[in-house]
Amino acid sequence: MKTLREAKGWSQGELARRLGVSRQTINAVETDKYDPSLPLALRMARLFGVPVPELFIDHWKPVEE
Repeated sequence: MKTLREAKGWSQGELARRLGVSRQTINAVETDKYDPSLPLALRMARLFGVPVPELFIDHWKPVEE
């Protein structure tokens, strides 16, 4: 999300304002300290014009046994 935010030229504060959350929330999401609620994730995806998985999918793969 940070890359998309920076591409728009928005600070964390500006993105927070647009989404109706605190700047601390944006910072926590960007640093993987907080997983947003589904409604917030949907708002973020809509704001950036991308699918939710593009914003939040990690590339974790299960360990082969």
